[in-house]
Amino acid sequence: MISIVRTNSGNTDFVELVRHLDIDLAERDGKDHSFYAQFNKIAAIKHVIVAYDDGQPVACGAIKEYEPGTMEVKRMFTLPASRGKGIAARVLSELENWASELKYAKCVLETGKKQPEAIRLYEKSGYHRAPNYGQYAGIENSVCFEKPLASTA
Repeated sequence: MISIVRTNSGNTDFVELVRHLDIDLAERDGKDHSFYAQFNKIAAIKHVIVAYDDGQPVACGAIKEYEPGTMEVKRMFTLPASRGKGIAARVLSELENWASELKYAKCVLETGKKQPEAIRLYEKSGYHRAPNYGQYAGIENSVCFEKPLASTA
């Protein structure tokens, strides 16, 4: 059974999942990894989701404020053995719900062209491609997305 826990970046299961994510991204991004790594520090992230399958941590994601009214989705990852079960979509949905509860109007995110499964997840989840923002502007390997959130008012 899948359970979802809201936590923060001090959660040891989140830290371990992010370690696996960074290994995966280093392989995919190759020489570009150090550029991306500088923007993916996890210290002091207040809004983290960890998904558990029968008590074992299998997926994670986080949100942090990008600008007033906008949350940025960060550190989305599912262990390879747990992929294809809809867990990442549940994590993403829970992050969006949390952002909406906190009165944010939209979510933005960046992923890499070498992560086609992530691109499919975001497109299936209602995200639309957007111009590369902030530090990703002009970066060839980056693909940025955004999605307006439903109001909780």
